[in-house]
Amino acid sequence: MNYIPDLQQAKEILAKYNKEPFHIRHGETVSNVMGYFAEKHDPEKVEFWQVVGMLHDIDFEMYPDEHCIKGIAILREEDIDEAVISAALSHGFGVTGTPYEPTLYMEKVLFAIDELTGLIGAVALMRPSKSVSDLEVPSVMKKFKDKRFAAGCSRDIIREGAEKLGKTLEELVGETILAMRSVL
Repeated sequence: MNYIPDLQQAKEILAKYNKEPFHIRHGETVSNVMGYFAEKHDPEKVEFWQVVGMLHDIDFEMYPDEHCIKGIAILREEDIDEAVISAALSHGFGVTGTPYEPTLYMEKVLFAIDELTGLIGAVALMRPSKSVSDLEVPSVMKKFKDKRFAAGCSRDIIREGAEKLGKTLEELVGETILAMRSVL
């Protein structure tokens, strides 16, 4: 019988397939941001959103060329519920070959904030504080326009994510900064 792991179990599963501290931190960051958005939009399912965020890149470190594809088999081997699998791996829709399209609000949030948390984190590291605690939207937008800065963070996906959520880019950036601040 498939199960939905709790947050600690999800972190242990992530660590089983990811050894690089960067990938673990990214999973934790996305999980925390998902929790923030869940508090506002789906408060009864905060931990579910966090678990999805924690597991979204389960296959990236070991199988970067099969990202969101190998994850299906990995999570099924771990006996994870299909609701978690489809939600977690929908963030690669249109980019990786995943069959899961982000249709639920939660999945659209994950699609939107995955790349964005990386960009915001990179901007924060350039600041004297090295923190999002004093980071403002205009600073992120300035770096957003510089395609050479954090070049691995797809601006197109971030823009598409904002559109999927019906938000302006600035609104999404602002909410994501607040979400990242909430777990300092």
